[in-house]
Amino acid sequence: MTFAKRYRSSAMARLVHIAVTFALLTALAQAQSITVLHNFTGTGDGGRSQAGLTIDRAGNLYGTTTWGGTGGAGVVFRLAHAGSGWVLTTLYNFDYNANGAYPESGVIFGPDGSLYGMTGEAGQYGYGVVYRLRPSPAACKSADCPWEETVLYSFTGGADGKYPGHANVVFDQAGNLYGTTTSGGDENGGVVFKLTPSNGGWIQSTLWSFATQGGGSAPESGVIFDSAGNLYGTTNYGGTYDAGIVYELSPSGSGWTEQTLASIAFPNTNTCGGVVMDGEGNLFGAAGCFAYGYPGGVFELTPSNGAWTFNVLHAFSPGGSVEGPWDTPTLDAAGNVYGTSISTGAFGAGEVFKLTPSNGGWIFTSLASFDSTNGASPVGSVIVDAAGNIYGTTFSGGADGYGTVWEITP
Repeated sequence: MTFAKRYRSSAMARLVHIAVTFALLTALAQAQSITVLHNFTGTGDGGRSQAGLTIDRAGNLYGTTTWGGTGGAGVVFRLAHAGSGWVLTTLYNFDYNANGAYPESGVIFGPDGSLYGMTGEAGQYGYGVVYRLRPSPAACKSADCPWEETVLYSFTGGADGKYPGHANVVFDQAGNLYGTTTSGGDENGGVVFKLTPSNGGWIQSTLWSFATQGGGSAPESGVIFDSAGNLYGTTNYGGTYDAGIVYELSPSGSGWTEQTLASIAFPNTNTCGGVVMDGEGNLFGAAGCFAYGYPGGVFELTPSNGAWTFNVLHAFSPGGSVEGPWDTPTLDAAGNVYGTSISTGAFGAGEVFKLTPSNGGWIFTSLASFDSTNGASPVGSVIVDAAGNIYGTTFSGGADGYGTVWEITP
C-alpha cells in the first residue's frame, strides 16, 4: 500500500475516530475563546481540512479541504468578511481526474497573485499534481464564481516523486517553485523538486531523492529558504529515533548537497510538519503525528560553529491515544511560537498553544481547547494576523462533524 493511501486509510480513520469519541464530551463545557467562522458540511463547501490557512491583504482567508465539493475530492475555498460575519465561497472543486484530488496541503499566493498548491492524488498519472488557480477572465454572471485551474505538473510516480503530503509549495526570488513528495524518487523515499517556468510551461527537476533505508525518508512537509538560498525541511521517518530528521539542501555546482542537521529526538512518534526560521537563523519545528500515546512536542535547532543543537521547548505528556502536533509551528514578530496539537487539551479533542521565550527558557500556554462543538482534531498550522488574531481549521467536529474554520481573538 502506498504511503498516501496508507495515510488516508489509517490516519484519517484515526482522526474520524477521535472526533466521534470526543463528540460525547460536548456537554461538558463550551470553549469561550474560540469563535467558529464556518462549519463545513461535507457537501458543496467541502470538509475534513488538513491544511492551515492563507490570508490576503483584505483579511480574507483561503484554504483547502480533502473531502467534499461537487466532485467529492476536496475544494479550495475563500472565507471573506461580510458585515459582522463571514461568507465561504468555493473557488474550485477537485474531481479525481486530471485536475487532482484530495489536497492535504494549503494554498499560497504566487508572485502573479494566483493561488498555488498541490493535491495528494489523481492527475494524469494518479500520483498528484501541482496546480495554479486564478479568477476566470470572463465576467461573472452568478454570485458563486469558480476560479480556473491550470495543472502545472502531474507527477509520474518515478524519479520525479509521487503523492505530495502536507507540503505547501514555495517560490524563490526568480519565480521558480519548490516542494516535496512523500514517496517516489530514485529509492522511493520521496523527493524535493523544483518547477521552472519555461515558454508558457513548467520544467520539473528533482533536487534530492530520499532513501527508504538510512537517513530520512517520506517528507510530509515542504521546504523553506534562508537568505543564502539553502533549503530546509524535515522527513517523517529516519534518524536516530526514527521520528524523522531536519535536513539542509545547499546548491553545489550544478546539483545540491544534503546534510542532516539533527535527528528529531521524540521517540515513538513521527514528524509531519516542517520548520520555520527566525531572524537569527534558528529553526523551529514540531513532532507528534502517526503514533498513539506519544504526542511529541516542539523543538528548536540553534546553529553554532557549523553544528546544530537540538533543544526541546515543550514535550506533551504521553498516554492513552494522545497525538500531538501535525503541522509546522508559526512565529510572530515577537518570537512567540504558535501551533496546534491534535488530541491534547482539556477535552482531548485538540488545542491551540503558544510558547513564549522567558529568561532563557520557554513558557507553554494552552490558549484554547476544542470540545467537538467548535471543532476537533486540528491538523493544520495557524496564522496570526497583524492584530494578533489567530486563525486555523479542524479536521472534524463542528455542527456537522466535518470540521470548522475558527478564530481566537486576543
